[in-house]
Amino acid sequence: MSGVFSATEVVGHRGLGRGVVEGVRENTAESFAAAAAAGADWVEVDVRRTADDALVLHHDAALDDGRAIVDLSATECARAGLIGLDEGLAAIPPGVGVDVDVKSVMEDAVDAPSRRTVSLLLPYLRRESARRRVFVCSFDPGVLLAVGEAVPGVPTAWMPFVRNPLDSAVAGAVGMGCPIVAIDARSFGLTGEDPRPGRRSVSYTVDVAHRAGLQVLSWCPDPVDAARFAQAGVDAVVVDDVPGTVSALKADRP
Repeated sequence: MSGVFSATEVVGHRGLGRGVVEGVRENTAESFAAAAAAGADWVEVDVRRTADDALVLHHDAALDDGRAIVDLSATECARAGLIGLDEGLAAIPPGVGVDVDVKSVMEDAVDAPSRRTVSLLLPYLRRESARRRVFVCSFDPGVLLAVGEAVPGVPTAWMPFVRNPLDSAVAGAVGMGCPIVAIDARSFGLTGEDPRPGRRSVSYTVDVAHRAGLQVLSWCPDPVDAARFAQAGVDAVVVDDVPGTVSALKADRP
């Protein structure tokens, strides 16, 4: 089927992978550039807003010392080693797509609409989508609905948290009008896990999703499971081992 992805594409998780991989820390310019150099088709970036309405790249809600990102200024975040969205995007080659993982904050529910994380992100989406492939994923359905309304040309991916039931993941993505469903690899069942009663197979789930007009992205399988998912028709994988997954998928193709 046509869509955002072709074949099974590789998305570098937070860049080259979560944590520190090959000496580079996640959500940094170095990690994004390394993921692209290792053969990633896409790079995932985690976006959060600061106290002064800047967008910085960090997965967790707080720094290691416990300070919440939303309570800090952009300058304080920079001093802690975080980079801004502009710097992160500049490090990703134009031929590599960007998977923007939007991390909403509780304050988005009460602050002025113009200060919401997704509102601050919209100008970036308009700019980036004019020059490269971009899609938005989030655990927050409100983000996906807002992006769909404000920037309809940017695809969205419903990502309903870890070990989410496959049934609600696929049905929920369709209900929200997302062209992509992002399914935690553990929801599919990983290699060596015992079958779970009622859980559909990967191939069955992918077939239903495709018939519903969805593409399927899975996060975060290892290279072995990534190749298994690719055989079942999964359209993209978000991975922590970019070179290993690229090699596994190449070996799996005729």
